[in-house]
Amino acid sequence: MNKRCVIVSAADITNYKKIRTFLHKDDFFIFCDGGLKHQEKLEITPNLIIGDFDSAKKPETNTETIQLPCEKDDTDTFFAVKEALRRNFNDFIFIGTIGNRFDHSLCNLSCLLYLDELHIPATMLDDYSQMKIIGKTPVSVDGDSAYFSLMNIYGDAKGVTIKNAKYPLENAEIKASYMYGISNQVIPGMKAEVCVKEGKLLLVKVW
Repeated sequence: MNKRCVIVSAADITNYKKIRTFLHKDDFFIFCDGGLKHQEKLEITPNLIIGDFDSAKKPETNTETIQLPCEKDDTDTFFAVKEALRRNFNDFIFIGTIGNRFDHSLCNLSCLLYLDELHIPATMLDDYSQMKIIGKTPVSVDGDSAYFSLMNIYGDAKGVTIKNAKYPLENAEIKASYMYGISNQVIPGMKAEVCVKEGKLLLVKVW
């Protein structure tokens, strides 16, 4: 039985209605520091609060809270990932992780790579898209996405194949220095199929 953890961070969210469609009542919700600002509009209650509270006041609450030092190697979000793994969660959703701070956004994306190396599924959501790491296991992309993009954020990806899409590929290579797999579209009435023989890609499905 999957134990799914939802990690809520401090980046801005405007499309709360869309984000709520991905959440389940039995999810375990970890709010990281400034992510507490999303609690009311997400209509969820934290199971755990983690942070150094440099961007939000430490709440007065009976909810379990882990206070971190301000000077540390892990960001609050990355510490939350490690804490959730310690508690044996094996499926993750991240929200409030992609925002105005590019450095934080990129660091948060690395959480997906970190979990993928552990063979643990993880999805990152923002106001515009759904993101996850893909590799050798073929992945379907539904036609309900306006666009989908394949981005290289980790080494070189070889043997990239895309079927049932406006821009198909067959045994192609996508390098971090030349990411040309942007804004593809699923052929109407079909599901696109994506596979990577060697390496990893970030699949971004745009709503």
